[in-house]
Amino acid sequence: MVRSDQKRRQDKAKAAYDKQKQQAGSWSRRLAAAGRDIGSIPPQKDPKRVAKCRESFRLFCETYGAEAFPLAWSPDHLRAIEKIEAAVLRGELFAFAMPRGSGKTTLAEWACIWSMLYGHRQFVMLIGSDQAIACQMLDSIKTNLEQNDLLLEDFPAACFPIRAMEGITRRAQGQTCEGEPTHIEWTADQITLPWIGKAPSSGVAVRVAGITGRIRGIRHTRPDGSTVRPSLVLIDDPQTDEAAGSPSQVATRERILAGAILGLAGPGATIAGLCTITVIRPDDLADRLLDRAKHPSWQGERTQLVYEWPTAEDLWSQYAELRREGQRAGLGTSTSDAFYAERQAAMDAGSRVAWDRKSTRLNSSHANISYAVFCLKK
Repeated sequence: MVRSDQKRRQDKAKAAYDKQKQQAGSWSRRLAAAGRDIGSIPPQKDPKRVAKCRESFRLFCETYGAEAFPLAWSPDHLRAIEKIEAAVLRGELFAFAMPRGSGKTTLAEWACIWSMLYGHRQFVMLIGSDQAIACQMLDSIKTNLEQNDLLLEDFPAACFPIRAMEGITRRAQGQTCEGEPTHIEWTADQITLPWIGKAPSSGVAVRVAGITGRIRGIRHTRPDGSTVRPSLVLIDDPQTDEAAGSPSQVATRERILAGAILGLAGPGATIAGLCTITVIRPDDLADRLLDRAKHPSWQGERTQLVYEWPTAEDLWSQYAELRREGQRAGLGTSTSDAFYAERQAAMDAGSRVAWDRKSTRLNSSHANISYAVFCLKK
């Protein structure tokens, strides 16, 4: 009898403990769920501003990327912008050569952001010369989506859930919005924008890869169960200096561009794309891709660093000798720089550079830049 009473008390105590444990677990799960939920999405601040930039990549960059593009556009930039618009909106394919330092990587990154936020393309591939470079480009895109306040105001469906992560990547897992999963992905090589109602950016993905990495057969499964393949590829400087000097590497990358990359959209489908490149040496990958006889589908176009050369060659020869003398004597270029400063108008006469605005901003080192241009001509 005693044992029976003791057993009943033990069973009763265990039942009470189990109930308390269950209640505590339920409460803990509710707290965790509440912590993962970001609440409602704020309203779009300026729908008219958003609408104006929908089909104007230039206006989008000037409006939302003013800090990334502080200088006035050159004619070459405007042509590149037109080609980006044609690729993203109309599905065309272009290769565009621009000098290094002209901002073509930044243009490629913002083209990706523009395409994603408006849902112009559901799956974008961003390809660099290698995986590390490609991931750096993705990091730059992430920074803009995380920290650009104007993007947050006008594209809250995409940017508010990203901002809610507060820079902690693991918070993407299990994130909810008013109880519904956002399905956001935020990894080293892919971004999938949050799935928020009927927002045009819902579920849009961008993935990065090096040109010699795994590219063929890439696809993305969306939260609604549909599968998409890349419909836009943005390729930025697909060759390194080393690769440009290796005929075998040039041939390998050329085959990838003509085969795996153009086939990303899948059998029977065409892919839109822009390849921003720099010619490093004759017959390198960029030089071959720009040859319309070899690669007509890419519609290659070249820009130049200098379109017209200075006419005062005698003054430049004097400058060059002063510069060499100063360097041989260990005195630097102060004498030659002073010579140039006194005669700058005459020495620059007749010249026309691709990006005059940048040359003006770099006036303190203009003599050195102009001398380099003079040497290139010689």
